Amino acid sequence: MEKKKETILVVEDEEIARKNLEHILLKSGYNVISVNNGSKAIGLLHSKNFDLVITDLKMEKIDGMQVLQKTKELQPYTEVIMITGYATVDSSVQAMRDGAYYYIAKPYKIEEVRQITKEALLKRRLRLENIKLKETLSKQQKIPAIIGQSKGMLDVQKTIHQIASSDINVLIFGESGTGKELVARSIHQLSPRSEKEFIAFNCGSFTEELMANELFGHEKDAFTGATKTKAGLIRVADGGTVFLDEIGDMPPSMQVKLLRVIQEKEVLPVGGETSVPVDVRFIAATHRDLKKDVEKGHFRQDLFYRLNVITIKLPSLAERNGDIPLLAHHFLSLKSNAMDKEVDNIRRESMELLCQYSWPGNIRELENVIERALALANGPEITVGDLPDYISDLSVETYRRKSSDIPTLEEHEKSYIKWILEKCEWNKTKAAKFMGIDRVSLWRKIKRFGLESESD
Repeated sequence: MEKKKETILVVEDEEIARKNLEHILLKSGYNVISVNNGSKAIGLLHSKNFDLVITDLKMEKIDGMQVLQKTKELQPYTEVIMITGYATVDSSVQAMRDGAYYYIAKPYKIEEVRQITKEALLKRRLRLENIKLKETLSKQQKIPAIIGQSKGMLDVQKTIHQIASSDINVLIFGESGTGKELVARSIHQLSPRSEKEFIAFNCGSFTEELMANELFGHEKDAFTGATKTKAGLIRVADGGTVFLDEIGDMPPSMQVKLLRVIQEKEVLPVGGETSVPVDVRFIAATHRDLKKDVEKGHFRQDLFYRLNVITIKLPSLAERNGDIPLLAHHFLSLKSNAMDKEVDNIRRESMELLCQYSWPGNIRELENVIERALALANGPEITVGDLPDYISDLSVETYRRKSSDIPTLEEHEKSYIKWILEKCEWNKTKAAKFMGIDRVSLWRKIKRFGLESESD
């Protein structure tokens, strides 16, 4: 690819001097635009970008100092070289103070002009590269950290980077607590849509009516209490990304409406008669087997194929056991800073227990366990005594002896939820908050495991 030529503006009222400068710079390989007064130069600065301005100091009406000041005001990263036959210490000092790169006195040597021009343009390139690097680093810092060195997670990270720049829809499969929203946010932050909104919406937390209102918005007087027009979340995310968590829980009638939005790229507000164009990327997630739901008629096949352009399967924490130390120390660092506690290590026997446990609640459960242990820790390390009873009661040796009779993930999940509920005195709102899930999701789990009777 051919390197783009840099453009230089020459401002000189003496025709011979202007032609000489123009000739020197053209021969050096630059694009050159030359004018014979400061007024024309300022006009060009308003309409065209320059890499460098070379201006005479003494000119009628608008002099070189005014050209310098206007250049720095309109194009702050454009370098300026001052040239004059009336060089004084005061004028050169003032020019440098106002931002001039260099001050050349007439008569000048051709090689001197070439060298100073080359250095001024190099300074500009380095400044712009430094700004670009800072912007890149700033953008990277916004990208959520996906911790993990296991093959499954390395594959996930590779896929994220491969698909982020495109606009294709993505479907993320994974158990509760595996980090589905984190993956969705990473895709968004690495995409060209990163400067626009990322809207996350849990399809399992709302009734059908509320879901339609939240996603699509409503017109004024669409229903009792609708005193003003409301833009739905999809319109708020225009130009950005909408993350639909637990898409498998979306009611069939809402699936039809969502399909229309994806196909037509427009939203019809509740009570509205005219659709509104929208430009969003959809990322959906579920813990369910949507293929089976499609076969049973619980999920629309056409919507499934619209969303399932690219599939990302998140492994459970039990399937990426080797990542537990990395994740545990990551949460330890994160939480200790937030809680202002000087705890910087996890004792070896504590880590062995964490690695032996099967983590039915996945990463979210591990994060909560570390946060709890940190709150209880009295020294610089997390000890076995700081871990929850259902982990600390089992020594590593005992756990290994019982390895042939390890409870299933479902039994562990039931035990974990029961333990949290007991600690929260069966306050479901408090328990859901502790586990990092919504109250509706917790209620479904309580019902599935038959724990509602134990709360009576």
